Amino acid sequence: MGNAAIQSMEQTLARSSRGEAAAFEEIMRQNQSMVYSLCYHFLHDSGHAEEAAQDVFVRLYQNMSSIQSASHLVRWLRKVAYRRCIDESRKMPDLPPIALRDIENWPSDERAADPWLSRRLRLMVASLPKDARMVVILRFQEDLDLTEIAEILDIPLNTAKSRLLRSLDILRDKLGRYTGDI
Repeated sequence: MGNAAIQSMEQTLARSSRGEAAAFEEIMRQNQSMVYSLCYHFLHDSGHAEEAAQDVFVRLYQNMSSIQSASHLVRWLRKVAYRRCIDESRKMPDLPPIALRDIENWPSDERAADPWLSRRLRLMVASLPKDARMVVILRFQEDLDLTEIAEILDIPLNTAKSRLLRSLDILRDKLGRYTGDI
């Protein structure tokens, strides 16, 4: 965000804290795609993602007075979205692990920019344990650094690093076996 955008958001936050409904709607509009995207990539179900995202904004409305700045707002939304996704995922059946024998093979020259491979990779990410999955989503979808991830997940920085490394090793192994590179 540029200085003007940050200043504008700070003013919008102040107006919303005073109870101005239009200001809260503006905050929702500016952040709904980020919150929904986090929820959808974690839950892989649009209905559950919509429910989780909606609950995040209900909680924001209830806690608006505690938001201190524009950067605090974004961190707060991500943290609450993460926690809400964990809660929502407990209601859902776990995704079955992907068996390599169930994945079709294709010639190696067809791998570049393959949407099918992208879909398979998303499924592999979805098969990661919940905590590891969120680290991968925050790192690669939201492009957050490990310090921000550790803060959002309320874990030590080294725990975030080790979860990311373990997750990438698992994904590398699965993808390598899938593509025949191992």
